[in-house]
Amino acid sequence: MRMLLMGPPGAGKGTQAKVLAERLGIPAVSTGDIFRQNVKDETPLGLEAKRYMDAGNYVPDEVTNAMVRDRLSEADAGEGFLLDGYPRTLPQVGTLDGILADHGHKLDAVVALVADTDVLVARMLKRARTEGRSDDSEEVIRHRQDVYTAETKPLLQVYADRGQLVEVDGVGEIDEVSERVLAALKSVAE
Repeated sequence: MRMLLMGPPGAGKGTQAKVLAERLGIPAVSTGDIFRQNVKDETPLGLEAKRYMDAGNYVPDEVTNAMVRDRLSEADAGEGFLLDGYPRTLPQVGTLDGILADHGHKLDAVVALVADTDVLVARMLKRARTEGRSDDSEEVIRHRQDVYTAETKPLLQVYADRGQLVEVDGVGEIDEVSERVLAALKSVAE
């Protein structure tokens, strides 16, 4: 299965990606994890990405596209993957289509986790306190929600028009949300 997991910041994409990838036997590929590892390692890319992330903005497409292309070319992604955090812009949709077509593949499903903005802000503020994430101040969180709405939400319409989109309630216990996603994936496969 080749799938995307989408939703606003704080919707639980990273958590669900790990759980679902394990259940489905495919690698979870997270641009956020790739960026954070580069920041931690203080690579040139990491330092550049940190400037954007700390301001609540997305890393430029050309940097992100190259990282995703390289990651999806790795052997473990050959039979499928769960991609979290990409694409985020309409041009990235086209880039991802091209990456997959180069390998003779296409997406099987796009799952969008849906949650109320105030619930997401509260969730992210709690996470900021427990994990010390510098990109999770309230001002930055609200900015990230606005950026998502303006830039990323339109992608959901593209995937809906293709018949690939399923929306799943992202509020609840981790296992509850995972079961909802797996049920939604079954309905797409049928």
